[in-house]
Order: sequence, then C-alpha cells, then structure tokens
Amino acid sequence: MLRVQFEEDLAKLHNQFYAMGNEVLSQINRTVRAFVTHDRELAKEVIEKDAEVNEYEVKLEKKSLEIIALQQPVSQDLRTVITVLKASSDVERMGDHAVSIAQATIRMKGEVRIQSVEEEISKMGRDVKNFVEAALELYLNGDVDKAYEVAAMDEKINQYFDDIRDLATQEIKANPDLIVTGRDYFQVISFLERIGDYAKNICEWVVYFETGKIVEM
Repeated sequence: MLRVQFEEDLAKLHNQFYAMGNEVLSQINRTVRAFVTHDRELAKEVIEKDAEVNEYEVKLEKKSLEIIALQQPVSQDLRTVITVLKASSDVERMGDHAVSIAQATIRMKGEVRIQSVEEEISKMGRDVKNFVEAALELYLNGDVDKAYEVAAMDEKINQYFDDIRDLATQEIKANPDLIVTGRDYFQVISFLERIGDYAKNICEWVVYFETGKIVEM
C-alpha cells in the first residue's frame, strides 16, 4: 500500500512539473512575440502570469520535501524527487527571464527600433522555445543519448547571441542615437541565452535521473 501511494505521489510530481514547464513554454512564446511586435499589453500579461509559475514551484518544492520526509526514498526513487526539485527551479528561472523580456518590451516604448536586429531576435526566441520544448519532452522520455543531442541545441542559441550582439553593435556604430535601444537588445538576448542554459540543465538532470551521474554538457 505504501509503495502504491509513493508511486501515485511521484506521478503527481511529474504531472505538476510538466504542467509548469508548459506554462513557462507559453510564457517564452508570448514574451518574444510581445517584444518583436511591440505589444505592451501582451507583455503585461506575461508579467501577471508569473505568479502562476512561482506557485507551481512552491507546490512542487513542498510536495517533494514532504515525500522525502515521509517516504524516505532511496536510490532511483530519491533521484526522481531530487530531479524534480532541481529541474523545477531551472524552469522557474526561465519564467523569470521571460518576465524580464516583457519588462524590456514595456520599457522600450518610444525608442527607435532596429528591424534587422528584431528579426534575428524573433528567430532566436523561436529556437529557444523549441529548445525548451525538446528538453521537456526529454524529461518525459528519459533518453540519455537523446539528452546529449538536445543539449547541443544550446550551441545554436549561443551563436545567435554572438551574431545579434555583433549586428546591434554595427548598427549603433553607424547611428550612436541607437545606444539606448541597443542596451535593451543586449539584455533581451542575454535573457534568451540564459533560458537556453536552463534548458540544458534539464538535459543534465535527465542524465542524473537515469544514471545517477552528475554531468556538465
């Protein structure tokens, strides 16, 4: 009976984590769209929705600690709980960065925009969303070989960061009045790059869950 209850509790943890991940995935999609379309109202929605993401993390943490205290899991069962704890923290930070992008959207009202840069930011945002989505699917499937393949997507995100930074820098050199706009672009691509880092972390936690080994990809 105790084992049945324990497995039910673990299933609830997994389901709550996946629901949290999908909410953050939606946040990333909305915040990038708000930024490149200059939609301040959509940006405000992203900021307001952050409370739901935070609530997910609090519930997951509370349930995880409750399982550890009452069930005293060992071996792979313990790794399961630890994986959820760590991965949910990474997902919550993704949500925080989505909010930061939304705040930049609101802050940039009235600033001159650079269309070429924003087109590239849109592409970067799309691939960051795809990266997070792949990491969440990986979490469900638990494929170690696939984990390395998904984690490699981070290299493309890092390349976007370098390329967009260089492009924005060239535009600012040609027109110094764009320096304030450029500052916000640099921040936004930094937030997207960090979301990619957290997606890679999830890949690392999948490897830990499956093998017990802590790796750095």
